Amino acid sequence: MTDVRIPAEIIDEGEGVISVWLFRDGETVAAGDVLAEVMNEKAVAELVAPASGQLTILVSAEVPVKKDQLVARIT
Repeated sequence: MTDVRIPAEIIDEGEGVISVWLFRDGETVAAGDVLAEVMNEKAVAELVAPASGQLTILVSAEVPVKKDQLVARIT
């Protein structure tokens, strides 16, 4: 199992928002796939899958997120 967290490169300080998940809960993803788009105060950044497997989304789109927050798991 691999945790998917918001990296500091996307949100350094403060909050951001997952604007859209590009895969649905339960879908199979490959390492390097863009899982979601995350808006911070400066731009929109891509959240990339760190591993391959089945995606479990833990935080819905449009919910505020912070640096290093757990947002999904890949099994």
